[in-house]
Amino acid sequence: MGIRAGIAILFFALMPCAHAQMTMSSSTLLETEQQHSSSGTGIEPASTPVPMLMTTHGAWQLMLHANVFVADTQQQTNSKRGHDAFFSTNWIMPMAQRELWHGVFTARAMFSLEPATIGNRNYPELFQQGETAYGNPIVDGQHPHDFFMELAAIYDLPLSTNTLLSFYVAPVGDPAIGPVAYPHRQSASEDPIAALGHHQEDSTHIAFNVVTGGLTYRWVRVELSGFHGAEPTEQRWQPEPSPNGHAIDSIATRLTISPTADWTGQYSFAHIHSPEALYPTEDQQRQTASVMFHHSFHAQPPKPAASSMPGMDMGDMPGMNMKPTPAKNQPAMNQPAMTMPMAAEPAMDLSTTLLWGRTRSLADNTKENSYLAEALLRFAHTNYAWTRMENAGRSNELLLTPGSPLPPGFVESPLGHVAAFSFGYDHDLRIGPHLLAAPGVQFTVYHAPQKLQPVYGASPTSETVFVRFRLR
Repeated sequence: MGIRAGIAILFFALMPCAHAQMTMSSSTLLETEQQHSSSGTGIEPASTPVPMLMTTHGAWQLMLHANVFVADTQQQTNSKRGHDAFFSTNWIMPMAQRELWHGVFTARAMFSLEPATIGNRNYPELFQQGETAYGNPIVDGQHPHDFFMELAAIYDLPLSTNTLLSFYVAPVGDPAIGPVAYPHRQSASEDPIAALGHHQEDSTHIAFNVVTGGLTYRWVRVELSGFHGAEPTEQRWQPEPSPNGHAIDSIATRLTISPTADWTGQYSFAHIHSPEALYPTEDQQRQTASVMFHHSFHAQPPKPAASSMPGMDMGDMPGMNMKPTPAKNQPAMNQPAMTMPMAAEPAMDLSTTLLWGRTRSLADNTKENSYLAEALLRFAHTNYAWTRMENAGRSNELLLTPGSPLPPGFVESPLGHVAAFSFGYDHDLRIGPHLLAAPGVQFTVYHAPQKLQPVYGASPTSETVFVRFRLR
């Protein structure tokens, strides 16, 4: 209870500091990198708005953003595989930045109460697999995130107007693999359920002892990461050593390109040592490639700062630039290191992600590929409609009875691909000065491969009714 009370105290302690509603945006890859508004060092298109609360304290800029889903899911199959559950997925991210020497220092943390808000160490999700619950493989379920999702220090050193050298160090963090992970990317921000391809695409977003160096020139970035490859244990409240410790034993590299404010793409490759507790002798190679797009069609002019901070002009804050970011076809102005470009809040915008992930076992050369396409449309300021379409490689673990241990001599092998099509809608309601609630619903229909149809039926479905809470 002490840890849970601590995060609650931290949340309410930060709220008085969060004086003003902010929507950060940018126009270049260099600006986006220095904002550090997602986990790890991954980025979305520069034009993507980032809702957060923001203020300054002396030389420090303080930021806070959070997302909470309270959800009830119902599943229908032609067997006993379908389950219902009430649960919450959530995270909160405080961040502080200041100028240091010739660059910018950022301290960032991310916490989740999912170890308390998700029962039985996983919530129901048909065809999902990965990690363990009570020592057994999770089948048809998604594990909770750790309480400590990230504890990171970042230093950005401009080498010239167009060149940035960055260092990221995190005892718990996100190495340079894949795009921004699904809990934090805009195109998935209204979806309460994990992507089926999570463990082929972005499951390393919580890793131990992460060290990343990156070099950005104009619209190209190259990164190299070292990290501990084992997935987190079931002891979610504190970082627990895996059976082979916490030493850096894995490596990843990522190439990111962002030629315009609306587009970004990445390719990443990793060698991961002993990632899965159930198969400790198996190393893996992972490849991912993704393209992300964001465009604002209509923008709502930002409210004057005085409406939320009487008597204070945000434009006078040290290092703050409250002017809208330059248009895509205009060159960005040279800005001081601590500039935080602000953009008009979109009344209508579109975010999309196309993503491929592949995991190859180095023990037997088996491969699993997953493909994802997702899109989120915001319209009339407060309405959100989205879809996620997946074709996810699955293994024969799905033939096991959920909650049972691996049979003696069990060998995991690919079984086929599951198709999943999700559609959802929610609507923002302001329930406090800086708090939005969005009641919503999501419907998913699946298509099982032939080998799984005797277990699940051909086209099982699930429905999720939820309320999403967000700081803004």
